[in-house]
Amino acid sequence: MTRQAPTRIVVKVGSGVVAPGGRLDLDAVGGIAREIAAARDRGCLVVLVSSGAVAAGFRDLGLGAMPASIREKQAAAAVGQPRLLAAYADALRAHTLVPAQVLLTADDFDNRQRFLNARHTIETLLGHALVPIINENDSVAFDEIRLGDNDRLSALVASAIGADLLVLLSVAPGVIDKTTGKVIAEFTDTDAARAHIDVSKSDTGVGGMATKLDAADIALEHAVPVVIAPGRPEGGADPLAPILDGEAVGTRFPVPVDKRGPGARKSWIAFSTQTRGAIIIDDGAARALRDKGASLLPKGIVSVEGRFDVGAPVEIRTNDGALVARGLTTYASHELERVKGSRSDEIEGVLGYAYAPEVVHRDDMHVPGDTA
Repeated sequence: MTRQAPTRIVVKVGSGVVAPGGRLDLDAVGGIAREIAAARDRGCLVVLVSSGAVAAGFRDLGLGAMPASIREKQAAAAVGQPRLLAAYADALRAHTLVPAQVLLTADDFDNRQRFLNARHTIETLLGHALVPIINENDSVAFDEIRLGDNDRLSALVASAIGADLLVLLSVAPGVIDKTTGKVIAEFTDTDAARAHIDVSKSDTGVGGMATKLDAADIALEHAVPVVIAPGRPEGGADPLAPILDGEAVGTRFPVPVDKRGPGARKSWIAFSTQTRGAIIIDDGAARALRDKGASLLPKGIVSVEGRFDVGAPVEIRTNDGALVARGLTTYASHELERVKGSRSDEIEGVLGYAYAPEVVHRDDMHVPGDTA
């Protein structure tokens, strides 16, 4: 089967790739920047999720090895984070690309308002042709620094922005067959892959293959295929280009058949959330949502029912009560009362600020009959 070339990818780079032995490898960082530039040249938007802050900073604490305590890891991250970003900035600048740092934790995706803020920020950066570099906020986070080494976070980012592919680059070449010792090219589910792994981890990372499979579970649930591949392949070859071409590099996890079609997040919006209120829209807005795949703009709003906060799930209905869609609102009910009927470029003048031009973005909306 011919795979459609991805146009939006999330690349997660492990600590062992960019800071082996706890020392920042500028050549490795330069290689990542080169690959991002090559992907951009072929029309692919790239979001980079990079570990390495703790590994790049712990030696400045006078430590000879990766710290074991959470507090020392957080302190090391505070030292290593600006160093890591500066290295990426220098490397990307050589390709006339500009990075933009976004610090997140997994908790940001559990809170609807913070989830929307994160997604809108990343989307805006991509829209301005910047390269978002997502770092785990290790200096304050706990779960990521203890459990995930950014793998889970990268899957949440991929799900949030509707990525076509999540690539996990690590010191491992992929999932190794425990009998033959060779990389297994593809699995149809992660359970089969788990039979071949152990719980070991690299000397600079806290993840290991188990957390990569956990990340794959999250991504696949949201219809994002995953590739686990070597970030430091033998011979110095760049792995990303052949991956984007669909070649057999590392271990691939295609989206299961039952997850194809409408994304899992939109299904969650449609069926698994309790709405907090309703936005009543005019017939023109209803047609735009149903027939044109549009986002909901304030101009089409007639009235607002109920009280709800930013990020709340709401129904979108016509005056006669017909359900048009369900979605996550970018604005709270009291804000919508003030901007209803206004043009998007008038929101800031009315409120004194503007989160986004859309009241409900199409990516955060489920319209019955949607096929994507």
